[in-house]
Amino acid sequence: MRGRICMRALLFLLLLSPLLAACSHKAEVAPSATIAGEQAKAGAQLAYEHRLTLLLPPETIAPRLAATRNACEAARFGECNVLRIEQSPRQASITLRIVPTGVEPLVSLAAQGGDVGERQTSAEDLAGAVADNHRQQERLKAQQKRLDELAARRDITVSDLIALSREQANVENELQELEQTAAGQQHRVATNLVTLTLRPTGAGTRGARLSASFSGIFDQFVEGTASAFETLSYGLPFIILAFPLLMIWLWLWRRFMRRRQ
Repeated sequence: MRGRICMRALLFLLLLSPLLAACSHKAEVAPSATIAGEQAKAGAQLAYEHRLTLLLPPETIAPRLAATRNACEAARFGECNVLRIEQSPRQASITLRIVPTGVEPLVSLAAQGGDVGERQTSAEDLAGAVADNHRQQERLKAQQKRLDELAARRDITVSDLIALSREQANVENELQELEQTAAGQQHRVATNLVTLTLRPTGAGTRGARLSASFSGIFDQFVEGTASAFETLSYGLPFIILAFPLLMIWLWLWRRFMRRRQ
């Protein structure tokens, strides 16, 4: 009796183990629908960029694009700016800059009802550019201080004062430009650049690629035919003018040959 119970328990475990393994494997390979934002460590000057492909049902691409844009413009997940939007009958894309904490919820909003396909995260090191900007600012500030000291002298002439004022204005303008550049660099470091490409589900399959290839061939055929007709339309007036001239030339040639004979 005990042997039968043990055999049944063993058989039950053997049947259950593939299901458990399948569930475990599914949990490991299932792609995450989100991607976390990146924040540079203290002292680092890294500007992070994320590129994601979202696979969505075709009828939901336009609503997801609109929802993502509205959430960014309303700063729903933190400071956010829309930089670029592209939309076609087949796909759409949006490029925006957002604080790191807002990347994950924004991507989750855009990917709602679909899956995340290709994902790429990269970083540009701005340490050299930031250091160079700082050196230029220090140099201009030292020059500005010397100009101010010269302008404060009592023995300075009017012509020299005018020249100094012009130089001071130039230095001030250069400093303002450098400060704007530095602010832009720090904004890139403090935020993440995110590009979301929204494609219809199944766009990466062989059938979809084959269909896109045939569609591309047809589009090229149409464009080539239109170009040929356009070229023909440019040359048609010359053909119309050349035909009577050719007939006149043939008539004169035949008449000349008859007289010669």
